[in-house]
This record gives sequence, C-alpha cells and structure tokens, in this order.
Amino acid sequence: MKYKLQDILRRALVLLLVVWTVVSLVTILIELVPGDPAAAILGDQARPEDLVAFRTRHGLDRPAFFFTFPEDAGGARTFRWHGWDNRYVEYWRGILRGDMGLSFRTDRPVRALILSRYGATIQLAVAALLVAVAIAVPLGVVAGTNRGNWIDNVLSVVALFGISLPSFVLGPLLMFVFAVWLGWVDPSGRFEWKSIILPAVTLGAALSALLTRMVRSSVIEEMGEDYVRTARAKGLSERKVVYKHVLKNGLIPVVTILGLQLGVLLAGAIITEKIFNWPGIGLLLVEEGINKRDYRVVQGCVLVISVTYILANTLTDLLYRRLDPRIRLS
Repeated sequence: MKYKLQDILRRALVLLLVVWTVVSLVTILIELVPGDPAAAILGDQARPEDLVAFRTRHGLDRPAFFFTFPEDAGGARTFRWHGWDNRYVEYWRGILRGDMGLSFRTDRPVRALILSRYGATIQLAVAALLVAVAIAVPLGVVAGTNRGNWIDNVLSVVALFGISLPSFVLGPLLMFVFAVWLGWVDPSGRFEWKSIILPAVTLGAALSALLTRMVRSSVIEEMGEDYVRTARAKGLSERKVVYKHVLKNGLIPVVTILGLQLGVLLAGAIITEKIFNWPGIGLLLVEEGINKRDYRVVQGCVLVISVTYILANTLTDLLYRRLDPRIRLS
C-alpha cells in the first residue's frame, strides 16, 4: 500500500515548520544574549577598525531582525522597520544555498566544521543503540516470560536503577573503574575501537533500561494471544514460540522507542561527548559554540541536530508501515 501524495506533502510541510521554529527560537535567544560578539572574540584590546571589519565580514553591522526599537536623542524607544535587509533573512538565504555561514573564531565554514564531527556523533549514537538493544531484548524477554517471580522483580529493579542513573554520574564512574583503576580502555578521546565502549555504554544505559521494560510489557501482552496457544498446540518449543512469534509481533512498540530515542541520543550525546572528550557535534556545540560564543556554530549544530531528530522520527513512521501495513502515516 503506497503513501498518498497529500500525506507526503503534509508530512514534509510539518518537518519544515518544526525545523524553522527550532532554529528561529535559537536565533532569537542568541540575539538576546547581551554583549558584542566582536569584542568577545577579538578581546578588549582590539582596535576599533578591527572590530568594524569583523562586524562587516560576519554581517553583524546589520540589524538582527525585521525591526528594532532604538533609543532616540531623548532616550525614548522608537519603532524602526528594516525590511528584508537583516541577519535573520540572510541566514536562511544561506541555508537554502547550503551555506551555514563562517565561524566567528576560525573563519572556517560552519558546514565543514559540522561535517568533520557529525560522523563521530552518528557512530556513538548507533553504538549506544546497539548496546541498548543487546542488553534490553534478552533481559526483557526473560522478565516477560518469568512474570511475577524473583527473576522478574530483580530485572525490574535493575531497569529502574538504569533509568534513574544520569549519564553525568555513570560516565565518570565507568571511566574511573575501567580506565583509571583497571586500565582496560582509554579514559577519553577517539583513538581506537575500544575508545567507544565507555561512551556507548554510558549513553545506552538509560535507553536499555527503558527498552527492557518495553520488551517485557510487549512479551507479557503477546503471551496471552490466541496464536501463542496455537503454536504450543502444534508442538513448537517454548523458545521458538517466544523468539519466532511473540517477540516478532511485539516489535512495533520497541521500534517506536528506538526511532524516537535516536534523536534523543544525538541531543543527549552532548553531555557524554563532553565527559569522554568524544569529538562529535555535541563537543563542538559546547566547546566551540557556547563556551566561545561562536553563534554561527551554535546555530549550525542546533539545525543539524533538529533535522536529524525529525528524520529519525520520519524513518520510524516508515518502518511502522513496513512492519504493519494497517498503520497509516500520521
């Protein structure tokens, strides 16, 4: 069953609206931050002509939005309309051309900076998903097939502990045990394949706990269906009944969480990347964007993260349709 053209256009319109809203809000908040970016980056000892050249190069000599409220000679605020000649419109014109502007500090294209870091973030997010699935599926199946006994209770407590433990606590704890104390892996950076283990476990721990509860609920719900009794009556082993039928039919809620959490992992990777000095887009956002007040880098990182999050949700909807054609595109 194919998608209708109106459904595709409606979804595309919603995606564009969400991206525009997110980036616009970030742009407004950035412009409301007090201080002069030119003075902050060039320093207090910068010459006036250098400040003027910096503002001209990065478009800071133009108004931020369509209108402003400057003070007149008497100190009163007056309304002034600037039309389309403002930084906000120019930024979106650049986005439509694939240009995210230049970094205030390095003068390098923001697009190049993000592309150099984006692969590391995707690698970490995918590794975290694999860790979460590898832990959650067997534990969830075991808990669901042993509903109400001590095994189920123990695994429920473990899942609750995993959800409650934040990454900024788990990350340093894992780093101390496995990197400092045991010396099995590097404490930070991206040098070899073992470097991704601790960040992936830190990022995937909370998700694995959530998925464990989801898999458990799905298994318990599916175990009461008629097709399970039919499969048992045919002489299938309990293992085949669970993994071939029950788990397959209970996959849709788990896929829902996985699709939604991919975007969450990309955003939540900011803390994990900072802890382990993982050279991804989150570390770029914090160290080069926020800490150094490089607003173009902040805008570019937020744009890429929001687009990735939205695309992940869209792919989740498409996968719904693949798993169950009865589900309509919403």
